This record gives sequence, C-alpha cells and structure tokens, in this order.
Amino acid sequence: MSAIFSNLAAAFVTIPILGYILIFVISKMVTKKHRRSVQIALDGSTLLFILSVHYLIIAIWKVSLLWAIILLMLCIGIIVVFVHWKVKEEIDYPKVFRGFWRFNFLVFFSLYTILLIIGIVQSVSSAVS
Repeated sequence: MSAIFSNLAAAFVTIPILGYILIFVISKMVTKKHRRSVQIALDGSTLLFILSVHYLIIAIWKVSLLWAIILLMLCIGIIVVFVHWKVKEEIDYPKVFRGFWRFNFLVFFSLYTILLIIGIVQSVSSAVS
C-alpha cells in the first residue's frame, strides 16, 4: 500500500499537470462551477509545481537550490504584501495569501515549463553526441 502511495506521489511531483487535471476534474464534479474548479486546481497544484521545479533542478544540474526557491518565495511574499498595502492601504491576510499563492503558481508553472524544455534539449544533445 505504501509503495502505491509513494509511486502516485512521485508521479504527481514528476508531472504536476496530472495533479492539476485530477484536482480540476474532482472539484468540477463536486462544485459544478468551472471558474471555482480552476481556482481550486490552481491552489491545489501549486505545491506540486514547486516540488517539481526543485527536483527538475536536481535532475538537470545535480545541485539542490531549495534555498533559492524558498528565498524566491519569500521575495514574492514581500512584494505581494507591499503592493497590497500600497493599493488597499491595509492588509487583508486571506487576500494577500491567496495572491501570494496564485502568483507562486504562475512563477513555478513558468519555471517548470522552462526547466522541462532545458532538460529535454540537454538530454537530446547528450544522446546525439
């Protein structure tokens, strides 16, 4: 049973888009609202994309940059809090956290895509030569 769970977790970290799709389908069946299901899937799969970026960096360059990922997320958090404070002149913590989490999704989805392309190009070029 634990082997099944670990294989499933590894699949979702390796291919986080599967996690996004699974969360979206389940939330769509439960809520019956497309927009809300997309939001739930974004929020639920953000952690998968963060972990996936970490493991892609390890696979490509054989170095752990977890400290840089955490530092990037802290900087994003500071920027989101500052912008929210400048616009609203007060801090609404649930809105700030939601903005922080969704912006992290955009950043790590983009990083995942870029790293995936880099990894594929690197694998093909090493296989050819």
